[in-house]
Amino acid sequence: MTSHSYIPNYPRPQFVREAWTDLNGTWNFCFDDLNAGVGEKWFEQLPAALTITVPFTYETEASGINEPAFHPYVWYERSISLPKDQQNKRTILHFQAVDYHAQVWVNGQSVGEHTGGYAAFQFDITDYMDVSGENRIVVRAQDSDNCMQPRGKQRWVKDNFGCWYVQTTGIWQSVWLEYVAPQYVKSVKMTPDIDKHQLNIQYQLQGVEQQEGLLLKTIVRFEGQLIKESYLAVDRAKLSADIHLYSDRIGEWKIKHWHPNHPNLYDIEFVLLKDGEPLDRVNSYFGFRKVSIEKGKVLINNMPYYQKLLLDQGYWKETHLTPPSEEALIEDIEKTMALGFNGVRKHQKLEDPRFLYWCDRKGLLVWSEMGAAYEFGDEAVESFTREWMEVVQQHYNHPCIVTWVPFNESWGVPNIKMDRTQQQFTEAIYYLTKSFDPMRPVIVNDGWEHTISDIITLHDYEELGQIFYERYQDKDLLLSNDIIHNDFKFPFADGYAYKGQPVIISEYGGIAFTTEEGWGYGNQVKTEEEFLTRYRNITQAIRDLDYVCGYCYTQLTDVQQELNGLLTIEREPKIALEKIREITKL
Repeated sequence: MTSHSYIPNYPRPQFVREAWTDLNGTWNFCFDDLNAGVGEKWFEQLPAALTITVPFTYETEASGINEPAFHPYVWYERSISLPKDQQNKRTILHFQAVDYHAQVWVNGQSVGEHTGGYAAFQFDITDYMDVSGENRIVVRAQDSDNCMQPRGKQRWVKDNFGCWYVQTTGIWQSVWLEYVAPQYVKSVKMTPDIDKHQLNIQYQLQGVEQQEGLLLKTIVRFEGQLIKESYLAVDRAKLSADIHLYSDRIGEWKIKHWHPNHPNLYDIEFVLLKDGEPLDRVNSYFGFRKVSIEKGKVLINNMPYYQKLLLDQGYWKETHLTPPSEEALIEDIEKTMALGFNGVRKHQKLEDPRFLYWCDRKGLLVWSEMGAAYEFGDEAVESFTREWMEVVQQHYNHPCIVTWVPFNESWGVPNIKMDRTQQQFTEAIYYLTKSFDPMRPVIVNDGWEHTISDIITLHDYEELGQIFYERYQDKDLLLSNDIIHNDFKFPFADGYAYKGQPVIISEYGGIAFTTEEGWGYGNQVKTEEEFLTRYRNITQAIRDLDYVCGYCYTQLTDVQQELNGLLTIEREPKIALEKIREITKL
C-alpha cells in the first residue's frame, strides 16, 4: 500500500510538497575543456553547441551525447517561467546530485555552489527571479581525476580497468523546483523508539525567527486511521518533540513495527500554522524499527535476523549510475527479492531517494555505502567528512537503511594496517556518524583491516565450499590476527582486536559464465548446473558457520566489463530466478 502522499517520480518522496516543477529534460550543454567559461561569462550567455537530456550525463547514451572521454568542465542552461499560482512563494532550486563541484547562476547572478557528487543540495533563488518572465538557470560542473575526491567506482584513467568504470560527470540525478511560504519546515529528523512506543522528532524551521502566532501541527496516521495529533508552539528555529503512539486504534498490539516481513509504515504530516491558517504542509512517513547488536548477532526489533544481501552497484547500460526511471528501480528491488535476498549492499554509490522509498515500502534492507577516495591526505579527509555527513543526515529517516558503510577494502586509507593517522581518521568518521545516528551499526572498514567497527565483515571469493568452510570454522584463529585472512589481508588493523562483534561475509561468489568479453571472480563456469552447484556449495558453507550471521553475494547485475551478475546489465536473468531463490532460501 502506498502512502496518500506518494507522487510518481517525485524526486524526494519522504518529504513531499504538492507544489513543484520537474526540470529534467532538454538543456543546452557545452564542454569547456579550456576552462574558459567563467572568464568569458558563459553564465550570461552560454555558447549554443549541444543539447543534453538531464539527468543523464554526457557519457551515457540516454543523454543524447554518448561521449565516454573525460571532460573536466561542463555547462548546462535552460529557461523557466514560474507558474502564476506560485509567484508569491519562495522558489527553491533542488539538485539531487551533481558530480563533483557545481556552481549555479540565475539570470546571470551567482546563487551558490556545492562540492560533492553524492549529496543533494538546494538554493533559494527567489530574489534572483523575474516572477512574470523567463529566467535562465546556468550550471557549471567541474569534475577531476583526483584520487582524493570521493568517486566510488568511477575510473580516474582513460580506460576502464578492474572493477572501475566510465566516470560520471555533472548532473546525474533530478533537478527540480519547489515552492514554499516565507516560513516553512526545512527538515525533520525522526527517531523511532520501539521499546517506549515513541517517536522523537527534531524540526528545522526556516524564516520563523521574527514571527509570532506560529504553531507546528504534527498528524500521524496508519492506513488512513488517525493515531495522533499534536501542536507545538514555535518560538525558535529548532524544536524537539516526543510523540507517544501507543494506540488501541490499530489492533491488539497497539503498534505496527517495520520489518522486512511486514514493512508497516506510518504516514506523518507537518503543518506550519500562523494564526490558525496553514503556511506550509509536508507529507512524510516513518517506520517503527530498531537495529541493535547483542551477543554477536544483529537484531531487528530485538530479534536476531539473518541478513541475505546482494551487492548492488546500481549501473544501467544506457544510463550508467543514473536510474533510467522509477520503474527501473522498482524492477531491481523486486528481482532482488524474487531471488530470495532480504537486503542489498548498495556498493560505492548513494542511490536515488526513490530507491530508498521503495525499499521502505517493500521491506528490503539497505547497507548504505559511501563512494571511496583512493588516496589519503588532508584534502581527502576534509572532502570525505563533509560529504559523508551530508549523506547520513539526508538519508537518516529511511527505515530500510540498517547499516552505514563509510569505508570499503582500505580504499582511500591504503596504509590503515599500520598508519595511525589513517586509523584515527576512520575512528573519527565512526564516532561522528554515531554522534548523529546512534541507532545504526557502522562498519569500518568493510572487508578487512577493521579499526573500530560494530560488525566485522570479510570478503572472500573462494570457489569451493569445503575449502571455505575449513578456512572459517575456527573462529578464534580466524579473528585473532595471527593469520592472514584468505592469503591476502588481516581482519584487523594493528592495535585492534575482535571484541565479540557480529561477523558477516559481506562479499563472496562473483561467479561468471564463460566469456571473453569481461571477467568474474575465480574460474568461469560453462553450464547452469556448474553455476548452481558452486553457488549452493559456497552459500551452504557460509550458512553452516554458526557464528556468521549474514552474507552478501556479488552481485545483482553485470556492470560494464564485470560480468558476474545474476542478471545481465539489461536485467535479464542468466538462470531462472526461482532456482537461485531455492538456494538462497536455505
